[in-house]
Amino acid sequence: MPRLNHVAIVVEDLEAALPFFRDLLGLPLARVADAPAEQVRVAFFPMEGGEIELVQPTDPESGVAKFLARRGPGLHHICVEVEDLDGTLKRLREAGVQLIHESPLVGSDGTRYAFIHPRSAFGVLVELYERASGA
Repeated sequence: MPRLNHVAIVVEDLEAALPFFRDLLGLPLARVADAPAEQVRVAFFPMEGGEIELVQPTDPESGVAKFLARRGPGLHHICVEVEDLDGTLKRLREAGVQLIHESPLVGSDGTRYAFIHPRSAFGVLVELYERASGA
């Protein structure tokens, strides 16, 4: 069964945003890490049933930086974890869904992922995740 993996929120300044989520909301900060392939710095707040990620662009030319410049801070995407990413992408393509990634990308931890264009998802950027075997 698919499950929510995370909700990503774009922020201009990660250090300025941390106190609200960590101190005022009381969310546990697991770690802050750079994701050079995505040109972002991410703070991870695990919660029951998924996590919240705060995402700050590290390159002004990145997709996240362009999103931030165009729309401002706020909800960037939701991530749904699926068991069969290839099968899910095939089904979406056959249904005429616009994909940002026709083939899955692979994260540093072996997680495979791809994004669905917001035009095909009612204005929401949707990321699909398939965990690496044994993860």
